[in-house]
This record gives sequence, structure tokens and C-alpha cells, in this order.
Amino acid sequence: AVVSTQSTGYYKEEQCRYVTGKYDYRTALILSVFTGMFGIDRFYLGYYAIGLLKFCTFGFFLLGQLVDIILIATQTVGPADGSDYLISKYGPILNKVAMENHTFYQYGSYYFKLAHDEM
Repeated sequence: AVVSTQSTGYYKEEQCRYVTGKYDYRTALILSVFTGMFGIDRFYLGYYAIGLLKFCTFGFFLLGQLVDIILIATQTVGPADGSDYLISKYGPILNKVAMENHTFYQYGSYYFKLAHDEM
């Protein structure tokens, strides 16, 4: 009898988004909520010029703080070095859907194409 040492099963390759950056999503959001009027959230993410401007203008008179809370919560603003946030495996990951010329929309049972069909 031949005994195999390899394990059997199904494997799925998955992109690892959880260890590519050094900035924690929860830390950035908490800094934005509590110290966003002083620009500390932008300093933390690496945007030093905007952080200094927010510090000098009291968070753009608190309007910039509200905007930054929304931008960081929706993960529109990420770290300045281009990396992803550190997010736990079951954390709040936002998958963005991009539109292009060949994007279809479905309304009810009808499909509409945004771009003109090429013949």
C-alpha cells in the first residue's frame, strides 16, 4: 500500500489585503472622529500638508473633519504611500466597483448598455 503525505482538498487563491500596509483602519477612523479638527488623522496617514492646513484652520472650521470622517469611513482616502489599510479578516472592507464603456445596468428585467454598441 502506498501512503500519500500530501493533503487533499480544494484550494482557492485569494489576494491578501490584510498585511500590505502599516496603517490600521480603525486607528485612522478613531483619530478622524476625535482629533480630526487638529489634522492628526491626516498626519497619521502621511498627508502632512493637509494635516498642517487642518491644524491651522481648526479642521477647515469643522467642515473638513466631517468630510474626512466620511472619506476615511468609506475608504476613499487611504494611506499616502499607496498601501491598503490593515483590516482584520472580517473587518469592514469596501469593494469598489469601477465603471467603464462596457458596463451594463440592470433595471428590473431589462439590461441597458451605457456605451454605443460597436458593430
